[in-house]
Amino acid sequence: MSLPVPSSSQRLQSLDVFRGATIASMILVNNPGSWTYVYPPLRHAEWHGWTFTDTVFPFFLWIVGVAMTLSFARRVESGENKSTLLAHVWKRAAILFAIGLFLTLFPHFEFATVRIPGVLQRIAVCYLVGASIFLYTSWRGQIAWLAGVLATYWLLMTLYPVPGVGAGSFAKEGNFAQYIDSLLLSGHMWSQTRTWDPEGVVSTLPAIATLLFGALTGHLLRGVKDPASRTAWLTCCGFLLLGLGHIMTIWMPMNKSLWTVPYAVFMAGLAMGVFGVWYWLVDVQGFGRWFHPLAIYGSNAIIVFALSGIVADLLSVVRNGDTRLSAWLFQNVYLRVASPMNASLLYAVTQVLFFYGIAYVMYRKRWFVKF
Repeated sequence: MSLPVPSSSQRLQSLDVFRGATIASMILVNNPGSWTYVYPPLRHAEWHGWTFTDTVFPFFLWIVGVAMTLSFARRVESGENKSTLLAHVWKRAAILFAIGLFLTLFPHFEFATVRIPGVLQRIAVCYLVGASIFLYTSWRGQIAWLAGVLATYWLLMTLYPVPGVGAGSFAKEGNFAQYIDSLLLSGHMWSQTRTWDPEGVVSTLPAIATLLFGALTGHLLRGVKDPASRTAWLTCCGFLLLGLGHIMTIWMPMNKSLWTVPYAVFMAGLAMGVFGVWYWLVDVQGFGRWFHPLAIYGSNAIIVFALSGIVADLLSVVRNGDTRLSAWLFQNVYLRVASPMNASLLYAVTQVLFFYGIAYVMYRKRWFVKF
């Protein structure tokens, strides 16, 4: 699925590079040779806190928001009907959600216990809600929605009395988000927990805010034309949000699985800062050709991500004797050339390079999947 991007005349090459780097990072952290041997930055934080891995998903949602503004604002200004655009949004969101469900069903297709939430499903919901807000509000309205969504989540998580626990818990069991997941998603959650889901119902609220932070950054990029001023705004706003998110941890922990308000604000600031670096290097200093492989990686981001999930599942299902093919490759190829930690990392890097090859072929043949 091609998420909305601006026309070639307005396109920010740095945004393509940032998208590609994010997808490559997503494949890297999702595909170690062995989950027993993973360097700490390539794991999610066990609960509170964050690692490099915890930046990947919010970065991608933020990018979706930026691209959405750059595309939709131009189309609205050219006179396209908002209802028609909203119909396209619903179609894209439905297809993206369906792809996510397919990935959770594949390869066994056990419908009775299928996990309903997921990464692509959350992107679909955030895109649908965020695009709807964008199409029918001004940037001031979008700020109001963003603040309202975060405030609603904050109040629910801190004030609603969970039966048997009370209000304000942020433990794995007994917090409000986990309570709602247990009511609405029982039997259809992440198999590693079965009692809560990292892409659950309540935590999708601040994830929508993450996308709206990106949408507002898109407004900034459209309104500020001077490259130096753009870079300064990105840097200053990024540092402001980083600081605000850190201060918020006095009252609420930073937690990716719960997508807490400090996490949403902090990661939006980090995304702005990182994108500011990419923008300065690629679009201002003209180093785009050095990072063009990353732009290629992001040219069919959703398809590459989906394929990586399918291949990972196949490597786990196909067996060499009693051993999963993925484990056999790790033991008989990668462990022969490196220590367990480095072999596991090398396996993941191989996955990144393999899917870059697929993205490169699609790019050269001009195969850009659109729905």
